Amino acid sequence: MTFASDTDQPDSTASRCGYVAIVGRPNVGKSTLLNHILGQKISITSRKPQTTRNAVVGIKTEGDVQIIFVDTPGMHLGQQKAINRYMNKAATSAMKDVDVVVFVIDRFIWTEEDEAVAEKLQYVGCPIILAVNKVDQIDDKESLLPHLQALSEKLNVAEIVPMSALRNTNLDRLEQLITERLPQGIHMYPEDQITDRSSRFMAAEIVREKITRQLGDELPYEMAVEIEEFKQEGNLLNISALILVERDGQKKILIGDKGSRIKLIGTEARTDMEKLFEMKIMLKLWVKVKSGWSDDERALRSLGYNEF
Repeated sequence: MTFASDTDQPDSTASRCGYVAIVGRPNVGKSTLLNHILGQKISITSRKPQTTRNAVVGIKTEGDVQIIFVDTPGMHLGQQKAINRYMNKAATSAMKDVDVVVFVIDRFIWTEEDEAVAEKLQYVGCPIILAVNKVDQIDDKESLLPHLQALSEKLNVAEIVPMSALRNTNLDRLEQLITERLPQGIHMYPEDQITDRSSRFMAAEIVREKITRQLGDELPYEMAVEIEEFKQEGNLLNISALILVERDGQKKILIGDKGSRIKLIGTEARTDMEKLFEMKIMLKLWVKVKSGWSDDERALRSLGYNEF
């Protein structure tokens, strides 16, 4: 497994290669879809909306086909803070210069935010595949066909695929439709590379996922993780992560009674890191209050939210 810092040369024998943006409102299953297609967890998930903040690239290479997926933050209405504006801009930017867009929606649910995504897609110049996710949760299967027909009349899309990302239902069909629309070209990444993100970024995302899953609505998403140390010594990887929150009360919630919660977060994060990096991890977590960081453009840039 390789990450963005590696120096392997791309495979020049590839015959098809292209970019695919996965878009949609928050919590429709975009990150779960990417992880299951890759067979490897690179995009963090939780029940909490707006878990994904950055556009995360996942690379799948099979034979002469390389698909470069871009998992985007959920497009949402309301951009009160700088972090909200950043996430929406990241999602919109990802739709530019791609070869295919996969628009993910949740079963029969259609919201104002879905409508807003659909409006943005009117200006996309590439084929759009509508992925109707979570169909395994539909009790009345006979109601699905008329719903798909209504969607085909409502939206200007090339294909509609009913699927379940979590259950791996119809993902092979989705991949087939994507592959058929990819341009001919050489591979842009080595065969064994699964993401363009660095190991440090992946470590920070794992910690953030465990916090989000542990705390849910107890802690607003105005929380960030910054890797301060990432040093390998033999088969041991030393990682120190700084967790930023906006208020003292949030810090107390995160640490928990006698440090119990932060200890559990660290244990779960270390387990995932050892699987991902395939080595022993020594993980240290620190919590710091940094008031107003989520609405501070300079603070966001210092935390790596500076792609635009």
